[in-house]
Amino acid sequence: MGDRVDHRTAGQHPDLSSPSSASYRGRIAVLTLLALDGVLCAVASAFFLPLRLGAVPFPVSAVLAGAVNVALVWAALHWTSEPRLAALPLWTWLATVAVLTVGGPGDDIVFGGVGVLGYALLLLLVLGGLPPAYLLYRRTRG
Repeated sequence: MGDRVDHRTAGQHPDLSSPSSASYRGRIAVLTLLALDGVLCAVASAFFLPLRLGAVPFPVSAVLAGAVNVALVWAALHWTSEPRLAALPLWTWLATVAVLTVGGPGDDIVFGGVGVLGYALLLLLVLGGLPPAYLLYRRTRG
């Protein structure tokens, strides 16, 4: 069957062969770095959440957290076809935000305040977590 073209053997397409262990290790390394970026995004967005624009609290870090999380999940989707693995940056972001809700030594808290800052955690979860979750939802349904 493969002798039709000038005595050349039939070959398999490279995209049909199993991935090499080097590319597998590369995927693991990239997904691990994206998960670490999710942790860093959660810490930065939580600590910059009480930022003020003049006298008014302006939680721009919650909006930026949503954009960064969408970018991290989008990048993870390009490195794996499994939506569960692509959600790894989002899961690490949510776990870090959950850890930050626990009081620290001396009863220090990260999320808290009066007025708008009383709802800072809810605002961060909605604006930072829903956009990447929606991206994953659309990717699995479409």
